[in-house]
Order: sequence, then structure tokens, then C-alpha cells
Amino acid sequence: MNTAAIIVSHGQPSDPDPAEAALANFAAKVAQALPGWHVGSATLAKPGALEAALLEAGPGAHVYPYFMTGGWFTGDALMQRLEGSRAVVLPPFGLDPGLPGLAAALLTDTMAARGWQAPEVRVFLAAHGSGRSKQTARDTQGFAEALAAVLPLAELRVGFVEEPPYLADQAFDLGATAICLPFFAAKGGHVLDDVPEALDLAAFQGVLLDPIGCAPGAAALVARSLARAMVAA
Repeated sequence: MNTAAIIVSHGQPSDPDPAEAALANFAAKVAQALPGWHVGSATLAKPGALEAALLEAGPGAHVYPYFMTGGWFTGDALMQRLEGSRAVVLPPFGLDPGLPGLAAALLTDTMAARGWQAPEVRVFLAAHGSGRSKQTARDTQGFAEALAAVLPLAELRVGFVEEPPYLADQAFDLGATAICLPFFAAKGGHVLDDVPEALDLAAFQGVLLDPIGCAPGAAALVARSLARAMVAA
């Protein structure tokens, strides 16, 4: 059985190399938790990267979409690129059942560092959304509900870049005891530009975290998902 995996993300079409390098670094961390595995990576935005990764991994490799939701990219674009490869495609990172717990731990640590208690904290989940697939919003809301179930917050709001309710509209009046958690896999243009701009527009006074995909436990979460998939195969 092929113990090879390829972690795939969207990347940055306008400048693909930095995102490609960042994903390779993340894949190396995943590989540390999977002795004996080959763990490659590829962004869809880097020409030829996915094809090269498939060739190196061999037939039947596990493809892990480092995306936050289902939708067009994971349901159509990625599958078209993998046609004929015999790759085994796993659910995306954002749907991992362990992700709400990881986010809760991250938020709890952030609160503890400031002496805050969860029932007094408002969390703003800044997400991508989609103009072409309703699945993106549904998956994001599903994550928000799962997070709220394990962490009793004063309020949990969700806002999107590409569909209503929009980021800036949702970030108003959260107060100083607030945390913004970007529901993104990496520090791309939306995280570096759109999210801070929306928070500035809304006069957000709270704490802005790195995206959940950059959390210290993210690589271990991916490794566990790949290991489970191999056992289930």
C-alpha cells in the first residue's frame, strides 16, 4: 500500500513561489510525524507542481486538500487535475473533526495570556466565502457551530470576504475583549490584506490571530488524518 501523501493548497496565482515554499515547509512538519512516509506538496497555482508531486508520490497516493471547506476548488478543480492519477482524496483540512478542538485550545491560550474568561469573550471568525458555491459558507458555519459547542463564548460571529455577511459588517461593536480568528489555511492575500482592512474599517479593538492553518498543532492534525486514512484503506 502506498504510504505517500501530497498536501495540496490553492496557492497564490500572482506570485506562486512563496506559497509553494510555505506549503513545502508545512509538509516537512507533517512528515516528521509520519516516519517512513513520503509527504510531498503542491499548490494549484504553481504550473506543473501538482503533476510533479503526483509523479514522485506514485499511483494511489493520498491527496490531502489543505483547504478550509468543500466547494468548487476541492470538488471540481482539484478532481479535474487528479483525473487518471488513482489518487485517494481525503476531506479538506477545515472539515477535520479535530479542528474545533484545536481552535478552542488556541483561543483558550490567547484568553489565558490576557486574563480573559471565555464567557466574556467575543470571537470573530473571518472566512473566505464563495460567489460560486454555497458549500463554502455551509462548511464554515458548521465549524463555527462545532467550536461554539466546545467553547462557551459570549458571542461567535462569522464574516466572509466574498459573500454576505461581509467581514467589515460583522466586525463592528465587538469590544476590546474580542479575538479575530482567520478561518484560512495560510497567510495569503486575504489574511494579509482583506482581513486587516476590514478590521480597521470596523474599528476592531481586539486581538488578531494568525490563521488557524498556521496553528502549532495543525501539522500534527494533518498527520493523524493521513494515518487514519491508511488504517481505513
